[in-house]
Amino acid sequence: MPVVSLSVMLLQALSLLQCIILTLGQYEICKSLVSTENGTTWEFYACQPKPMSMKEFVKIKVEPPGITCGNPPERFCTLENPYMCSDECDASTPDLAHPPELMKDRESSGLITYWQTVTWSRYPEPLLANITLSWNKSLELTDDIQITFEYGRPTIMILEKSLDKGRTWQPYQYYADDCFEAFSMEPKKVQDLSPAKATQVICTEEYSRWVGSKNEKNVKFEVLSRFAIFAGPKLQKMDNLYTRMESMKGLKDFFTFTDLRLCLLRPALGGTYVQRDNLLKYFYAISNIEVPARCKCNLHAGQCTFREGSLQCECEHNTTGQDCSRCKRGFKAKSWRPGSYLPTPNGSPNTCEAAGSLGECECNGHSNRCSYIDFINIVTCVSCKHNTRGQSCQHCRLGYFRNASAELDDENVCIECNCNQLGSLHARCNETGFCQCKEGSTGQKCEDCLPGYNWKQGCVLNVCDDEMLLCQNGGTCFQNQKCLCLPEYKGVLCEQPRCDGEKGCDGASAFYLSLPTMLLCLFASSTLKDRA
Repeated sequence: MPVVSLSVMLLQALSLLQCIILTLGQYEICKSLVSTENGTTWEFYACQPKPMSMKEFVKIKVEPPGITCGNPPERFCTLENPYMCSDECDASTPDLAHPPELMKDRESSGLITYWQTVTWSRYPEPLLANITLSWNKSLELTDDIQITFEYGRPTIMILEKSLDKGRTWQPYQYYADDCFEAFSMEPKKVQDLSPAKATQVICTEEYSRWVGSKNEKNVKFEVLSRFAIFAGPKLQKMDNLYTRMESMKGLKDFFTFTDLRLCLLRPALGGTYVQRDNLLKYFYAISNIEVPARCKCNLHAGQCTFREGSLQCECEHNTTGQDCSRCKRGFKAKSWRPGSYLPTPNGSPNTCEAAGSLGECECNGHSNRCSYIDFINIVTCVSCKHNTRGQSCQHCRLGYFRNASAELDDENVCIECNCNQLGSLHARCNETGFCQCKEGSTGQKCEDCLPGYNWKQGCVLNVCDDEMLLCQNGGTCFQNQKCLCLPEYKGVLCEQPRCDGEKGCDGASAFYLSLPTMLLCLFASSTLKDRA
């Protein structure tokens, strides 16, 4: 009997290994030596690094500040024993602390460790938390993302992703115990998606309904099920998936990310409504986050290493950069393309070609012509396009600045400064897009005024206002540039009397009577004469 059991186990292990090889074992070799009629030479292939557990390299940030429990110490309950509130979170005691780092530890001691939030003790304020996972590198998912929650899975949450290192975000999947109530979406399963909708963002109820925290802890983002839409249930038709990766718009990008974010919107409720009399049993706790992925190297690298604080592709095919996204110096930038999965099984490496007779003609894709300048012995690019300039079209023209989210060979690498002509000293800006403002102007484009200034064909210093520079003695401020004084006062702020007691003061005062006042006096005098 033990022999039979061992045989079954071996067969299962071999089956699993075969599945892994079929799924992940292709495109790992970048080149090999082959024999030809002209001798031994290198043959190049499209290649990609092996998958890794990316939690080893992640940086975790939780928000808002103070959402992690333990400072000050706090008691909490569990949903199974809601009135046995003997557990405690205390950041000052290692055995009772639950910092964010415990979401990615190996738990080598055998004890389950986890990050935990404060409890929902300020009802009806919602208990919200964001967890941002950052890698500073483009990655590609190769298996299901799995988040393990202790003490119950959230009833509402969103998984988001970023393709530009956290500058912008987009939803990856919605989770709720009632999708229509939470997000006005019909619940769906990945298995129900058609090939044309394989990249659809869905809401699932599969991981949010209460089934008991001891029985179900995991929340998944199902990657293999989406692969199976093209490769079959056992992923035995991987060539079909790779073909679709090349032909279906957006499919590659769907599995690509630089950052992930969990938006926790409502904790586990234990299958009931919120019970206000015991809010110490509502909180979030995560013991593990698994993100199986590979470095995105545009099929130009078979290795990816952790160097200088971030993951780096070990680029082949005469490419360079963190993602192998441009040609090395001395090779034609205009010829850069990502590698291709097709034709299977080795794909197309799309190697960067040598730069030709000019040797060092490197224009980052913004020019295809170079000129040799004899007297200074350099090769320089001619007629740089896309608002670039420089020997290798590596700088932006005056009036433009570098787009930080674009590679150097991107057509949109330079963005126009758009400085306000009236508020700025010139049309140039710094490397982050901020213009140099005239006195009194402010803002990225110098389109606003500092306090004490007012916009009038540019920012001009206020003469008066309704806060600090008040017109005195009944005067009113006109467009922040002039005090309109009563007849008997003068000065910038109407601060000086027109008469200070000198001789002729009465006559002077009469002289400054306004026209309406004089007409009123004449009318009154005429009326009195008629009555007499």
